[in-house]
Formats: sequence, C-alpha cells, structure tokens
Amino acid sequence: MSKTFIPEEYFSMLSLYETQAAIGTIKNIFEKKLSMALRLKRVTAPVIVDPLTGLNDDLNGVERPVTFDVPALQADAQVVHSLAKWKRMALYRYDFHVGKGLIADMNAIRRDEELDNTHSIYVDQWDWEKIIREEDRNLEYLKETVKRIVNVICNTLDEVKYHFEGLRTELCRDVTFITSSELAALYPDQTPKERENLFAKEHKTIFIMQIGDIMENGERHDGRAPDYDDWALNGDLFFWDEVLGQALELSSMGIRVSPQSLDEQLTKAGCDERRKLPYHKMLLEGKLPLTIGGGIGQSRLCMLLLGKAHIGEVQSSVWDKETVEICKKAGVELL
Repeated sequence: MSKTFIPEEYFSMLSLYETQAAIGTIKNIFEKKLSMALRLKRVTAPVIVDPLTGLNDDLNGVERPVTFDVPALQADAQVVHSLAKWKRMALYRYDFHVGKGLIADMNAIRRDEELDNTHSIYVDQWDWEKIIREEDRNLEYLKETVKRIVNVICNTLDEVKYHFEGLRTELCRDVTFITSSELAALYPDQTPKERENLFAKEHKTIFIMQIGDIMENGERHDGRAPDYDDWALNGDLFFWDEVLGQALELSSMGIRVSPQSLDEQLTKAGCDERRKLPYHKMLLEGKLPLTIGGGIGQSRLCMLLLGKAHIGEVQSSVWDKETVEICKKAGVELL
C-alpha cells in the first residue's frame, strides 16, 4: 500500500515550467552561498566505488548497495549510498588544510528506500566536508555550523521568492537544539518520528543531536553507521513543512569520528571486521584529517522552498502504480 498522501487543498504555487526554472535557481544560489559560508571548494565526486575500499556508506547497516560486476576489472563495483567517507579521504588526497573543505554534487541509488512523499530510490544531495582542529571537536562548533547552514537556506529562500513572486513559503531562522535523549524524555510515549513531528511543529527549525548511540531510555532514536559521524557530536536538521504538516529532514551531519571514537563505535556496532579495510586502517592510525561534514538533500530543499507535496515534483525517478494514481487524481504532476 502506498504511503503517499496529497493534502486536500494542495495546489502547486508554480507551473511545471516555472518549477523547472526554480529548481535551477535554487541549486545555483544555494551551492554558492554554502561554499562561501563554510569555505568550501567544489570537487568532482564518484558515482561508483570499489566495495573493498570500505568507502561506501552503509547508512543504517541494513540497506543493500546496488552492486554489479565489471568484466574489464574482473571484480564488482557499487553505486554510492552517499559520500560520507569518500570525502574525508579526498580532503587527505587533495591536500586541503584546516579551515577549508570541499563540496560535491552527489547522486546515489538507495534500492531499499521506502517510497513516500519525501523518499525516493534516487538521492541527490550536496555532500560537504571540512577540515577542523582538535579543539573544534565540540558541540558549540557543531551548533555554530548548523546555524550557518540554516541561514544559507533561509537566504536562498529570500532570493528565490524575489525571482518567483508566487511563492508563499516561510521558514524560521532560529534553530532549537535538543539531544535525542532529551527528546525521548519530553515525549516518552511517542515513536522517534512522532517526537520529531511534535517538536518541529512547536519550534519550526530543529536540530536533534546525538544520533546512533543508545539513548538513556535504552533505545536508539535512529540508526547511524559507526564509521563516519561521532555519535556524541552529530545530528539531524529538520524544518517544519507546512504543506505536509510534518517535520522534513534536510540534513544529516556531524563532527566525524576520531581514531578513539571510531575504535569505540566499531566495537559497539559489532563491526570490528572493518578495521582491516584501507580507509578504516588509515583512520585508526591517525593518518586522516579531523573533519566535520554532512549531506543536504537537493530535491528535499527544492521541495521545501517551492512548497511541493511530493518529491517527485522536483526530481525524476520511478514510482509504484498506486503512488502515480494518487498523484494523478490530485492533479500533482510527477517529473
């Protein structure tokens, strides 16, 4: 059964032609503003990686990457899930220095993604990563970076609304920070998703910190791979989506693992076999720079700023027949 729903009074504020033009405007403006705010340089990113390097992101640990054989290599290759680990290796190889970082246009396929209004098997995002100092590995540095990103998003909206006067989207610049344990204590009888919605509805723009580890109530708010984010110094950024009436996650980000926190998290997650992979060996030996980074969904940002009800209105992907029929009946045009 499809999880897609279209609000009864929903209508697109822009025509199909205007939507295409607005998507291009958003992507051009946002990348420039983010690069300036975080001191990032654009680099070329891979779509395919060698599974033996350990560079592919395994997300929550259960999603299957798209794997295919390459006769010319006499080996398999994988389509990326994200560039979470590749970016850190790239900063090392490309000789970046403290205070500077990279941004890449990431395109991925997540075959096991559940399809609904905000999820697609095709994922496009700005993947960014920046080298930091040891003394920057703290919550205050993380929060300051989140605030910079939120300002970039809101500034992008202001400029897009100047070009497309029919838009009525409003966003809150003030970010409310909360840990996953604090959120669970606030709403002990709700699921993690329900907690996100309740808190975002009240505060509009929120950042939920410390994702991946066991919370004080003995549960996990959400899964997170043990080998890129430091579970004590990460989080997810949400905006309240007035069109859908729910929290919309735009970014998963954080200060990355140090050799010590990687060592601890690999053991906690039961992933000690990864210690033998080239990427993990370099990290454990302290050869890779300390970094902060994350991904910001391109289609989701366009969806939010343009007031769209379904992610298929801003990206071209594949959908089940029931979703297509629901959208067609509601007058929603999927790309």
